[in-house]
Amino acid sequence: MNDCVLPETPAPGVTRLVLNRPDSFNALSSEMLSALEGALQAAACDPACRVVVIAAGGKAFSAGHDLREMRSHPSHDFYTQLFAQCSRMMVRIQSMPQPVIAQVQGIATAAGCQLVSMCDLAVASEDARFAVSGINYGLFCATPSVGLSRNMHRKQAMEMLLTGDFLTAAQAQAQGLVNRVAVDAELDAQVEALVAAVLSKPREAVRMGKALFYKQREMGLEAAYQLAGQTMACNMVHPVAQEGVLAFIEKRVPLWP
Repeated sequence: MNDCVLPETPAPGVTRLVLNRPDSFNALSSEMLSALEGALQAAACDPACRVVVIAAGGKAFSAGHDLREMRSHPSHDFYTQLFAQCSRMMVRIQSMPQPVIAQVQGIATAAGCQLVSMCDLAVASEDARFAVSGINYGLFCATPSVGLSRNMHRKQAMEMLLTGDFLTAAQAQAQGLVNRVAVDAELDAQVEALVAAVLSKPREAVRMGKALFYKQREMGLEAAYQLAGQTMACNMVHPVAQEGVLAFIEKRVPLWP
């Protein structure tokens, strides 16, 4: 495994991927993107993995693309390939069956902010800050806008993109970019609590639910309801739902198969 991303297994069912370029604020170089995509692919195919946490070493979560690398390859072909590589990795997060949680400290800017937005859930330390600041350097953060516009209200996302201003962790939570904010000393505990909540639910229901959630968002209303109904019908005949309904009727804790 490329040491740009360090995979860990802190508890059964949990894969923790640590961005490991702290000296560059975990900039998403092509090497880092490749390592992260590979680690996500491995987790997606691992039957023992039920939740993925993306964390980071050092003071920052990620400062986004590696601008030094980009500046050293001033060609349209290189940029096209780099952004396509980044987009594949981002889409991988939402297409994999396991929920992915971002654990954010310090700054998450540009593609680093995009990474937070593409994770299914996010927990931030109270000192975390978020921005898509490419506009300050003559570059509209077009690819980060995809994730932001699917997390936040349109005008709030557009304000971030057009001003490059930072959001505090509290503002990011209020505007829908993160789920929870924790004091620094309790960040790990807050992530662990969210992981535990997901692990307590049946794997098949989580898998079906995540897939449905993202598919229906891209559909018209009638098609979304049709797909949702089909998903619920499949879920209802699955043993986990049969056990869950029976446990509810019998007023006991479910025993997931």
